[in-house]
Amino acid sequence: MTAACRAPQHPNRIVSRRRSRRRTALAGAGAAVAALLLTACGSGGVSGGSGNTNFVAGKDGIDTAGEGDRQTAPDLSGRTIDGKQLDVADYKGKVVVVNVWGSWCSPCRAEADNFAKVAKESASKGVQFVGINTRDTSTTPAVEFEKAHGITYPSLYDPTGRLLLRFRKGTLNPQAIPSTLILDRDGRIAARTLQPLSEEKLHEMLDPVVAEK
Repeated sequence: MTAACRAPQHPNRIVSRRRSRRRTALAGAGAAVAALLLTACGSGGVSGGSGNTNFVAGKDGIDTAGEGDRQTAPDLSGRTIDGKQLDVADYKGKVVVVNVWGSWCSPCRAEADNFAKVAKESASKGVQFVGINTRDTSTTPAVEFEKAHGITYPSLYDPTGRLLLRFRKGTLNPQAIPSTLILDRDGRIAARTLQPLSEEKLHEMLDPVVAEK
């Protein structure tokens, strides 16, 4: 029997195959998110800057990229933990600090007060802080976390890590919770760390990018 003469497949078989493909795709996405967050709530670390990664791994745990080697941040948009719409691209022209956090994460709690303080101090210098809240099963504990630490800047709600998977591998992508990125005024990733930050370390990451003209 030739290919043109094949008997039509039963509709139930077609539906079954489609469902199977969907389950496989969902499982793959879930595995990718799990792999990304294996180091969740750890003490952080550094990634090598060799090869074509175009960034330099610092001994202090802060990885940086020169102005000519920076990658544009992916689309970071969606609903915030308080239900508003936010697109990080709207902050182009400002230096943006992106902090990945979860209310359940001890190192995130340890650094939260530092972020709240520096966010207020640096606002007049054209700096905008944005959080990405992940792996919280509802927004309630996330909202309570921000109130407890006096955080007034917005946080995107990303419970499944969908936004984090948009970052290209081999670049300055967030790989742990907490992670912090500094975006320059053109929306490119200038620095990253995979560790909780003291106030001093946060300034160490942020100030050189703010000083750029």
